[in-house]
Amino acid sequence: MRLKALLVLAFLALVILCFHKQNILSNFANAQESSPQKQENDLPKNFKGDHLWDAKVKTGKMIVVGDSKRGQRRVIPITGGTFEGPHIKGEILPGGEDWQLVRPDGDTELYARYLLKTNDGHIIQVINQAQFYKDGKGKVTRTAQSTLDFEAPNNSPYAYLNHGIFLGTLGFPNLNPGEDSYVIIGVYMVQ
Repeated sequence: MRLKALLVLAFLALVILCFHKQNILSNFANAQESSPQKQENDLPKNFKGDHLWDAKVKTGKMIVVGDSKRGQRRVIPITGGTFEGPHIKGEILPGGEDWQLVRPDGDTELYARYLLKTNDGHIIQVINQAQFYKDGKGKVTRTAQSTLDFEAPNNSPYAYLNHGIFLGTLGFPNLNPGEDSYVIIGVYMVQ
């Protein structure tokens, strides 16, 4: 009786093993049929974005922290500015900073954190990250694309900023003699 029970258990284990092996092979075959190339082609190629606003961000005198293990660290104070779009308008509050890192390869990483104050009195935190790189001629570009993250009050008309994906454009204009430095930023919400 004991031998018969062991044989039944062994047979069941063999059936389960064969079934499991068949599923693994089937899954592997399906994975081979849907190659990464095919899956990549199914992804959207062009993102659409809604223009939210343009900003003129005024900046102060750069503070060079110096060379570190990651490259040369610089900090640029954000001293104010304005922003305006179809459904939002306001000022950029002084007190933010743009932390930059000039890497050994020549690229410059930017991490800016500052506050917006809308005309109707709401405060929105902005974190804007970008990278400037050298072009084919070894010159650092004067424009870049960025990613932005916002924190807006939940009970405000701007709460939608807490839930989207945002891209930006950055440009450093050529300044006239005596003109205060600033950056132009365009903000878009990905659809």
